Amino acid sequence: MIAVAAFAQATSVPSINIDLGANSDKEQLSSSLKILALLTVLSIAPALLILTTAFTRIVIILSLTRTAMGTQNIPPNQVIIGLSLFLTMFIMAPTYQKINNDAIKPYMSETNPISMEEAIDRAEAPLREFMLKNTYESDLMMFQDFRGVKAKSRDDVEIMSLVPAFVISELKTAFIIGFYIFVPFIIIDLIVASLLMGMGMMMMPPVVVSLPAKILVFILADGWSVLIKAILAGYA
Repeated sequence: MIAVAAFAQATSVPSINIDLGANSDKEQLSSSLKILALLTVLSIAPALLILTTAFTRIVIILSLTRTAMGTQNIPPNQVIIGLSLFLTMFIMAPTYQKINNDAIKPYMSETNPISMEEAIDRAEAPLREFMLKNTYESDLMMFQDFRGVKAKSRDDVEIMSLVPAFVISELKTAFIIGFYIFVPFIIIDLIVASLLMGMGMMMMPPVVVSLPAKILVFILADGWSVLIKAILAGYA
């Protein structure tokens, strides 16, 4: 026992000190916060894509065009959504470029980065400008009246009132364009139905004749190019 005690006293446990440094801790914390902010933005990206961009109008117009032609699932939903996404990115490219240059790059900068609050304010400005440009005054006033807030100018409108007003304006515009798309196809349906009744072919479904006629007219009119040009011109 005496020998064991003497051995324990002679053998000391080495001390281990880990010093990360104050600067290292601050850098790691800053990087972690930036990653957290990025993940937060990615988690709400689908809602931002639908509610604050041109996606809503585009996907509704393309869907109404398919319905007006009567082609059921052609083009399929994947094609409509994919085309809507790429058209949205094309239309929103100048806005996203401003957000990247004014907010994201300064926030992610290693030298003299801006705060998260300032980055959000800078990112909101280009989106606000885009939404205000494509929002009806009546829709904007409706939400302001319900909130009991009167903005001195359009630039002072709260984002909580601007986003739903913008979405409603986009829905309204999409359905107006959809109505004009339906008109020529309805005329073709009426002409085909009248011809079939006049020829005594009442047992033949009109869609058998009207669908090829609609597709032919759409092709001869270069319908897809005209439709896409109209969508792009609406945001010019």
